[in-house]
Amino acid sequence: MSYSEKAFERKRRRLEAKQKQEEERRLLQEKEAAALRKAQEKFMRAALREAAKAEALNEVPIGCVIVKDDRIIARGYNRRNTDHSTLSHAELNAMRKADRKLGDWRLEGCTMYVTLEPCQMCAGALVQARIDEVVIGCMNPKAGCAGSVMNLMQVPAFNHQVRIVRGVLEETCSQMLTDFFTRLREQKEREKEHR
Repeated sequence: MSYSEKAFERKRRRLEAKQKQEEERRLLQEKEAAALRKAQEKFMRAALREAAKAEALNEVPIGCVIVKDDRIIARGYNRRNTDHSTLSHAELNAMRKADRKLGDWRLEGCTMYVTLEPCQMCAGALVQARIDEVVIGCMNPKAGCAGSVMNLMQVPAFNHQVRIVRGVLEETCSQMLTDFFTRLREQKEREKEHR
């Protein structure tokens, strides 16, 4: 084998080894991404169960959970009408419980999973609480403040920015809201007919 053939063979082997490493890295990344997605979906399903509690009270079905170290430490669901309070959003209810559980108002190291994009009040509270990440089921084009109307959770001038993941179980979260408002409209129509 000539020198140039040997050099070509060495280059070919190095290229094959590099390609094999890249393929192994890609497969590992895909496996990690699948595991992350599975965990995100598990916690979003828990948030959907909280939203169902709100719906059972005839509240807009929004729910959330707060997770620290892969464990749910707090749960919340919308109770504005039930509690007669503007402040009784799912996110704020869960944050109060998490504060008590941790003995601190700072939610560093925590992730919130919420079925609907937070409003301006909740987005501001999440920044103030210094929560690490918010995983959102579906976006809220009319009042969402994690990217739809504006993004209060990632304002560079603030002392803290929240990582955002969007679209986890998006169709399920969106359908729950759509079904609720369809039933509400139908109920109002029936009540109107009986007058």
